[in-house]
Amino acid sequence: MLKKIDKLPIDKRIAGVHCVPLLEDGSIVMVWDKDEQVLTTIGGRIEGSESIEEEALNREAMEESGIILESNRKPFASWYWNETDTYTIYFLAKVDQMFEIPEGFEKTGRVTFNFETARQIVTKVEGQGERIQILNYAEEAAETFK
Repeated sequence: MLKKIDKLPIDKRIAGVHCVPLLEDGSIVMVWDKDEQVLTTIGGRIEGSESIEEEALNREAMEESGIILESNRKPFASWYWNETDTYTIYFLAKVDQMFEIPEGFEKTGRVTFNFETARQIVTKVEGQGERIQILNYAEEAAETFK
């Protein structure tokens, strides 16, 4: 279940992290998942004893998109997984640097666009759903993100 947040939940374990990287001009970055055939946010499971933001989110951003994120991040949504009794947390984070996407992972390309275009393309590819709500929450968070 998706929920808007402004701080990390403490009642359950956080097992996954995702982000919507924000460029200086207000555009966002999403990646193409070749297996699922969708545009998606950047992120995945926390591995071992990784810290949420400093290690897991940074690793996922580099592996999936070739992006180094700035250290200032804002949690804006959580997804509760009944099956595992855990959360995935969604962060807004500014992009510091962009490099080539590393090979050998499930993401094969990155796309930059404004929020409206992102919503239109995601809707065209997969219809209305949680990813649209994630983009809406991210856009709301971006309005006050410095």
